[in-house]
Amino acid sequence: MAFKINGLISSANGQASRAKQQRELKKLDSVADNDSDDVRMDMLEPEMKVRQEWDSKVQFLLAIVGYAVGLGNVWRFPYLCQQNGGGAFLIPYFIMLVLEGIPIFYMELGIGQRLRKGSVQVWTEIHPFLGGIGIASVVVGIFVALYYNVIITWCLFYLFHSFTRQLPWMECPTEGPNNTVVEECELSSATAYFWYRNALDISPAIDQPNGIKWSMFGCLVLAWTVMFFCLMRGIKSSGKVSIENLY
Repeated sequence: MAFKINGLISSANGQASRAKQQRELKKLDSVADNDSDDVRMDMLEPEMKVRQEWDSKVQFLLAIVGYAVGLGNVWRFPYLCQQNGGGAFLIPYFIMLVLEGIPIFYMELGIGQRLRKGSVQVWTEIHPFLGGIGIASVVVGIFVALYYNVIITWCLFYLFHSFTRQLPWMECPTEGPNNTVVEECELSSATAYFWYRNALDISPAIDQPNGIKWSMFGCLVLAWTVMFFCLMRGIKSSGKVSIENLY
């Protein structure tokens, strides 16, 4: 009698386990039918959760290039090179690039691909005392995103003002009935005047604000909107943006 009861219990447990597996498979099938890219991970068991992956090696390569090469390389680096000795600056630069820059960059890629977690979780998993490195990297990333988007805002502002028959920063503006050149522009240059008075509309001091410049504010909102649509689906959307930039 005891053997029969144990057999019934084992059979019931087996049927319950198979029924649970079938329910999980049905969930996966129903979600996949709706949209395979928008799988809701909270519907799955913890052991079945997977992170997103790049669609191709080209997407990954272009994302890495975009991460390593930015506005600083084509805008800030030549200025720093000229300010610190010109061609002589390249000697210590390449030495530090080989000894420090490339190894750390490769280590970062290797750790990320091996552990497949975020910045804070990666360093915490290596050692709990190293979690501060991950937090610091997140904070630095936030600051970089803030000021890079401001630079993109300036680029958009100049882009929109370039759709004119004559570029507004090519000549000094005039005023009065005699079309007299603005004195401030005449003392500096048309480019500097447009930058400080039209683009930035800079105030005499930090405690004397001129209010919000709405045209620049609109460009800033546009820059953040573009950023949002590029990243809203993770690497699925950012990878496609990298491919489109290639073409």
